[in-house]
Amino acid sequence: MTRKHEFYINGAWVPPAVPHDFQVIDPSTEEHCATISLGSAADADAAVAAAKAAFPGWSQTPPAERLAYVEKILAVYETRAEDMSRAISLEMGAPIDMARKSQTTSGTWHIQNFITAFKQMEFIRPLGPHAPNDRIALEPIGVVGLITPWNWPMNQVTLKAIPALLAGCTMVLKPSEIAPLSSLVFAEIVDAAGVPPGVFNLVNGDGVGVGTRLSTHPDVEMISFTGSTRAGIAISKAAADSLKRVCLELGGKGANLVFADADDKAVRRGVQHCFNNSGQSCNAPTRMLVERPIYDQAVEIARQVAEATKVASAHEAGNHIGPVVSQMQYDKIQGMIETGIAEGARLVAGGPGRPEHLNRGYFVRPTVFADVVPGMTIEREEIFGPVLSMIPFDTEEEAIRIANDTPYGLTNYVQSQDGARRNRLARSLRAGMVEMNGQSRGAGSPFGGVKASGRAREGGHWGIEEFLEVKAISGWAAE
Repeated sequence: MTRKHEFYINGAWVPPAVPHDFQVIDPSTEEHCATISLGSAADADAAVAAAKAAFPGWSQTPPAERLAYVEKILAVYETRAEDMSRAISLEMGAPIDMARKSQTTSGTWHIQNFITAFKQMEFIRPLGPHAPNDRIALEPIGVVGLITPWNWPMNQVTLKAIPALLAGCTMVLKPSEIAPLSSLVFAEIVDAAGVPPGVFNLVNGDGVGVGTRLSTHPDVEMISFTGSTRAGIAISKAAADSLKRVCLELGGKGANLVFADADDKAVRRGVQHCFNNSGQSCNAPTRMLVERPIYDQAVEIARQVAEATKVASAHEAGNHIGPVVSQMQYDKIQGMIETGIAEGARLVAGGPGRPEHLNRGYFVRPTVFADVVPGMTIEREEIFGPVLSMIPFDTEEEAIRIANDTPYGLTNYVQSQDGARRNRLARSLRAGMVEMNGQSRGAGSPFGGVKASGRAREGGHWGIEEFLEVKAISGWAAE
């Protein structure tokens, strides 16, 4: 049983101002697996004060030195990879092999890519040949609050903390109270890397307490938040009075457009992508739009993939999906499945309840609905579970209309061998990202959306620039 009541503030592990125990639940067993303390406004204030005091020195640290600290963080992170994987698997239910291969390594990937991007950045650059004595300076925004989710813990922590460090910002991290253990390991990694006291601080807590205090604190210049659209709206409103910058990476309802000329593995690939991480990814392709000539065949393939998808404990080795993160999440998904049935969608695979061989844990049956009609609840709302909605279409124009008719705009997908069509669709789909024919976006590509998916751009030089202010300078002396 892990017990970690302390917060990492000003380079030391310190007790909470007022003890407030919180039980972390193992979603595979529904049992209490760790105890943390939830922080208060006083704990957030102490962390912000430490970050504010550290900012002048850190912001003036030469870029090469900031880079060296991040390179050290990467080296230590790699030595702690197994600890990180086990923490993630325990706290949010990622199967241990998936935690090792995808969850933990997503952090490694982002740190490496930020190092590459940072080496190519100019922090003082000429405006242009027309103004030889003008310069544009990129400077750290100040103290930043980082609020991260439970579904991809290190993916999101590294997408925020690492560019903030490189930019010269100091910070307070509030990880999800549901899945805090991996972030505690990350704080140990930052400490072992020798990052100066006060530069990185961690306070556990919930959104109402620590989250709200960071969002309203006058000394916090920026909030970077990943989570639900509902919470993003609340944070934006809370932050408005202090005019701080707010960067939001929110939900999604990705459309996967499968045309009749798609490759043989397109449908299978799309279903597996939807179910990955038990469907708990904001960029999951949860709406599969299929051109009518191959629709029935696609539905049958989706049924086969769903029924072949193994569901098992996160503690078991192997290629399977684990539980969803919590009782609340499980209940929400079950309600959405019941709603899909009630509204007339055709249940092809899965359905309500746990898989037959499991009677404990937050396990959801991989579920496929066919003949989903645009406007149905399961087509409109983010489910955040292993539930796929399949919709037929007849024309490219109809597919675009259905895909774009959503409050969200994070990632859309296209499957077609017609290059001209793919290019048209890539420009027509209203989303921050479009992935085609199963090809992942390259290293340094920004992650983020539009509309109700928020408008953050995390990753690469865009991710670093989110933590920088632009200063225009005239009369710069020649050097």
